[in-house]
Amino acid sequence: MKSFLRYIVFPTLFLSLYSCKKDNYSPPGTFLTGAIMYKGDSINVERNQVPYQLYQYGFGKVGQIGSNTTFEQNGSYSQVLYNGDYKLIIPNGQGPFIWKQDASGNPDSLAITLNGNQTVNLDVTPYYMIRNAQISASGGIVTATFKAEKIITDSVMAKDIERVSLYVNKTQFVSGGDNIAVQDMAGSDITDPNNITLSVTVPSITPSQNYIFARVGIKIANVEDMIFSPLQKIPL
Repeated sequence: MKSFLRYIVFPTLFLSLYSCKKDNYSPPGTFLTGAIMYKGDSINVERNQVPYQLYQYGFGKVGQIGSNTTFEQNGSYSQVLYNGDYKLIIPNGQGPFIWKQDASGNPDSLAITLNGNQTVNLDVTPYYMIRNAQISASGGIVTATFKAEKIITDSVMAKDIERVSLYVNKTQFVSGGDNIAVQDMAGSDITDPNNITLSVTVPSITPSQNYIFARVGIKIANVEDMIFSPLQKIPL
């Protein structure tokens, strides 16, 4: 009987010790941060709408980390990881820009080796950039002026502007899905891309506040995601 119990106790003790060891693994503590950029300027997008994919090498395979990783509205991203080898991909057709591709037209991958905190910015080529965005408010009306600079100009990849928009919100999240007021202008109505003006009336805000957040965006023809100007807090 004692012999039988010994055979039961030893495996149980081993599994218990193994389980404790497994549960005591240190959590990930290395920060990978960065932003989507064009020549040193951040690419501002709509929050939770432009995805990226991060894969980790190891154990004979490559596994994707998470299933809903997206850029913040200022174009930044952040992950807490273990040290090791990773690759990052922005899928084709995502974002108001072109991400590098391989010879077969598939999204190319960026190799990243982590051994301590690291900042890795992601260089892309946007269809347009918003330049010199100036936003102000007077008498309950918000007015924005800006330039739409066409970056991709070749006959194959260039695209037209579908519309430009001025978005206003009471919080710092501002886009087509987060706003209390919006003013659009069709691309065909733009007479001078170097001097675009949009205005919108701020509606009543409850509870009242003496400021709003605003930014302008460009909707590019046949591109789902818009590009935006940096967020601005505007006193009323």
